[in-house]
Amino acid sequence: MSLAKVEPKQPVSASPALLGLLEARTVLSDYVTLTKPRIMVLLLFTEYAAMVVASKGLPGLRVTVFGLLGLMLSTGGAAALNMWYDRDIDVLMERTKGRPIPAGRVSPVGALAFGLVLLVLSFAVLGFGLNWFSAWLALAGFIYYVVIYTMWLKRRTPQNIVIGGGAGAFPPLVGWSVVTGHLAWPAVLMFLVIFLWTPPHFWALALYKHDDYKRAHIPMMPVVRGAKTTKWQSLVYTVLLLASSILLYYTHAVGLVYLAAAILLGVGFVIYTAMSLLEKSPNLIWAKRTFKFSLIYLSVLFVVMILNVHR
Repeated sequence: MSLAKVEPKQPVSASPALLGLLEARTVLSDYVTLTKPRIMVLLLFTEYAAMVVASKGLPGLRVTVFGLLGLMLSTGGAAALNMWYDRDIDVLMERTKGRPIPAGRVSPVGALAFGLVLLVLSFAVLGFGLNWFSAWLALAGFIYYVVIYTMWLKRRTPQNIVIGGGAGAFPPLVGWSVVTGHLAWPAVLMFLVIFLWTPPHFWALALYKHDDYKRAHIPMMPVVRGAKTTKWQSLVYTVLLLASSILLYYTHAVGLVYLAAAILLGVGFVIYTAMSLLEKSPNLIWAKRTFKFSLIYLSVLFVVMILNVHR
């Protein structure tokens, strides 16, 4: 009996069309990453909360679609320009060196063009689709984040997050304006809540990412002033945050359930920052817990804001 010769199997090669599709998908994924989608979701949510409060209920479909799309394009473009400008320090930090530009997957020119295109589209969507006041507000938030925070403050002062926190607080202003065409005290207080929330939130992260910021020569508060000073200042901001969140109730835009939630969440945030302050160096367990709680705090506060609108 003769044994038949068994031919070795040839490797299966993907078709050029499939390879092109996979490459396009990878490129698309990298450009989406440039927009910082996880941060964008939180920004859009705070905008939508302001839209609901301004409408005293669910806003109309047109306002919802154009409002969210316009801010999504603006925040995405601002994030892309932030990554374009920060590419030299991103490559030095463990937390950011895998981003598309320092990793070499997206060119700096491509990221810059992408961010500027998103900015133009945002201005057109809000201006032509809703009102020009909201378009200018979104543009102001864009400039605040890219120019004032990223290009000016971030590398020059330990107060970078304090002053730069205003950029992340713009979405409620935009959300209120897309519904009403103007601003009012509830929108201003929502802005203030996010503005005061930003330092204790970001400094908690900076406390346990201290080495990253030091390596990149970014004068974050823990690097320049030390952990103890940072924790004391965080505690002050959480107390101010508690007060400002309570003030929103007295504009009669939200109800008693919101007030109870603001007090409970605010006191909780104060306790977390106080525990971080009492924690002996070099332990950072409570700093990490405070950072995680800060995300829960803002999300839950704005959820309750939506659910307990004063009609």
